[in-house]
Parts: sequence; structure tokens; C-alpha cells
Amino acid sequence: MSLVYCIRTRQKGKHLSFEEREELEAIVNKNNYRPKKDKISQRKMAERMGVSPATLSRELKRGKVVLRDSEWREVISYSAIKAQEDYDEKASAKGTHLKIGKNNELAKKIEELIVKENYSPYATIEKLKKDYSFKNTPISVRTLYNYINRELLLNVTKKDLPRKGKSSKRKYTRVTRRIKDINAKRIDDRPKEANERSELGHWEMDCVESGRGKGRACLLVLVERMSRNTFIFKLHSQTQKEVQRQLDQLEKKIGFKHFRAMFKSITVDNGSEFLDWMNLEQSCVSRRGILRTQIYYCHPYHSWERGTNEQLNGQLRRFIPKGCAIAKYSTKEILEIQEWLNTYPRKILNGKSAREVVQEVLKKGA
Repeated sequence: MSLVYCIRTRQKGKHLSFEEREELEAIVNKNNYRPKKDKISQRKMAERMGVSPATLSRELKRGKVVLRDSEWREVISYSAIKAQEDYDEKASAKGTHLKIGKNNELAKKIEELIVKENYSPYATIEKLKKDYSFKNTPISVRTLYNYINRELLLNVTKKDLPRKGKSSKRKYTRVTRRIKDINAKRIDDRPKEANERSELGHWEMDCVESGRGKGRACLLVLVERMSRNTFIFKLHSQTQKEVQRQLDQLEKKIGFKHFRAMFKSITVDNGSEFLDWMNLEQSCVSRRGILRTQIYYCHPYHSWERGTNEQLNGQLRRFIPKGCAIAKYSTKEILEIQEWLNTYPRKILNGKSAREVVQEVLKKGA
């Protein structure tokens, strides 16, 4: 029956403590003074220390010292102090390194997209995925957020992010109100394809107002539920007449058949500018009684039922902050914002833009 010297259990991957190194030093020194026939092997030392032979071999190299015996001959031994100093020095370099630290070009491009182009960290990563500087130093969205939170990027802080680093939630009050027109279609009656976002042509519509005392001009925003494709129109005022006029102009521009195929349904809130649903549905170029679309109303105080619209309005506020006068923005500027929104990479679309999704769906249907 062989002797078993290892009576301790060690955690896998754990380094020796200083006390264990002192114990090893004593074993090595004692072994050096033994006659050659009585010396124990490194494997036996490893068994006594409760480590693998490979671990012991590396540890002996770590603390290797050359001593002199009484006859002034060199003796290879082990020093616990030297081994501990070597361990402490190498342990000081532990921890995650800043991956982007040596890639100044990538850092500069990230700063430009976030600060100048108003991109979110996710959209920034998606935009740069094909860039050679990103391929040299690929980072995740979570890593980029960590860099921003720790202020490791020179010109980017949380205030440069779309939501300024805030995550406040609006408090809702339960209020039960009903649409006065009992013939108006509710969101509960909306087609299954609209609810499931399984086909193009189902839209949400809302108005973005100017600040109080900043004029009557507003924006009419339409966003397609499946692709997030967006149209933005500047209105002189937030009225039924103006909304009607804008939809009529759009129908005349693209034609009745195209309008009807493109706008199968439109979901709106209970704002006064959308209450004339019969005229909004009615075609202005076809004969009387022919409908160009279907209007559906959300429940009052249920803005989450138009979540796509609300999310897009938040992105729109990057360019047109709350409280500003919309009248001062030209039609050209509005179209530039619309173009930015339709070419912006979105996480919910797996990094694709709204325009790319529309093109893919149309190509499949062709």
C-alpha cells in the first residue's frame, strides 16, 4: 500500500499562497541536503503540496535561486520571497485592457457618429461593422456603453446619448373615456396583420407640437409598423383641416391605387385633429364612397398602443427638442431628418434600416 501525502483539497486554478510557498521552500531546502539516493522527485513534492506536477514545476521556476553550500558549490534552490514578488508583479497587470486604447481612428469615428450624427451606441456599432478600423478592434454595444459610462472616450459623455443617460418613466393615471362617435373603429378591430406586423401597409400617425407660445406649426408623423419607414410633414396648425389637406396632397402625388396599397390602415390617438375619421378615410381623387384607407383609434390615455410612434417621436426630438418652434425648421431640414430616420440602423430590425427592410419585402413579393 503506497503512502498518500496529499491530504488537502485545492481549488482548481488557484495560485499558491505565501504560506504554501514557505512550506515548499522548506521541502526543497531539506531535499537539497539529503544524500542522492534519498532525494525525492518533483512528482512526490507535488503530491505533498497537493498540486499537479506541472504546477509545481512552474512554481520552482518562478522562485528559482542559486545558493552556495559549505564547499562553495552552486546549489539550485527555491525562494518563497522571490516567487511571491514575481507573482505580485505579474498580478498587478491583471484586469481587462482597454481594447480601443490603441485604435485612435476607431475612437474618433465613434465620437463623430454619437456627437455629430446623433447615433446611439447600438447604431454606431452597426454603422461601423464594415469599417476596417472596427474589424481591427471589434467591440460590443455593452463595451461601448461601459466606455461612455466610465468617460474613457475623450469627447463623449452620457449627455451625448439620445436619452442623455436618463431612464425616467412617466406616471399614468387611469382615466376611462370613450370616443363620442360610436361608429369609429377601435384598435381592437384592427386586422391581425397590423397587430402582428406581418405585412407592410399598416401605419401609426401622430402630431408633434411646438413649444407653448412658439407658434401653431406642428409636424405630422407617420411610421409604418413592420419596417419603421417614416414620413414627416410640416403643418401650419394642428387641426383636422390641415391633416386632411396633407393626406389629400399625398394621395394626389402618388395616386389612389398606390395610396390604398401603401396605407392599408392608420392607427391614431384621440386628438381633435384626427376625429374626422370619415373624411380621412375618404379618397379625394376617386369617386364618392371609395375608401383610400382605414382609420383605427387607440384607447384614451394608452400611448403604448402606438409604441412605434412614441419611440420615433423620441428619436425626432434629437433634432427638434421639446419647447422649440417648429416653424423655424424648413421643409428641406424636415426631409433631411426623415432621410436620417429611414437610413438609421435599428436594433429591433437586427441592425437594418427601415429602407432596407422595405426593399427586402418588396423584392420578395416581386
